[in-house]
Amino acid sequence: QVQLVESGGGLVQPGGSLSLSCVASGFTFSRYPMSWYRQAPGKERELVAGISGGGRTNYADSVKGRFTISRDNPKNTVYLQMNSLKPDDTAVYYCNGRISYSNYWGQGTQVTVSS
Repeated sequence: QVQLVESGGGLVQPGGSLSLSCVASGFTFSRYPMSWYRQAPGKERELVAGISGGGRTNYADSVKGRFTISRDNPKNTVYLQMNSLKPDDTAVYYCNGRISYSNYWGQGTQVTVSS
C-alpha cells in the first residue's frame, strides 16, 4: 500500500530555515509527481510546491525564491527546503502523491514560525 511519511517540522524564528522530508513506499516513486501542501488554522489546504518525476518544479507565488522542492528517486524521498521563513508560513505541511488518478497524503508535520 502507498505510504508517505513526513519529517522535519518544528519551531523556528522568522528568517530561519527548515527542511522537510517525505519518504514514500508502495509505488514506483520515480514515475509520479509529488507535491507539498500546507494548511493553516481556519484556512483551506493549499499547494506549496510540486515536482514531476523528471524534476520539473512549480511553486506558489507566496513561496517563490524562498522554498525549494527536490527529489531523490533512488531514495524514494521528496524534500522541501524552506528559507527566510515568515509567520505566515505557519501551518501543517503535507506530502502528496497523485498516483494512478488517486491522491495520497502523509500524516502532516507542523511548522511554526514565531519569535
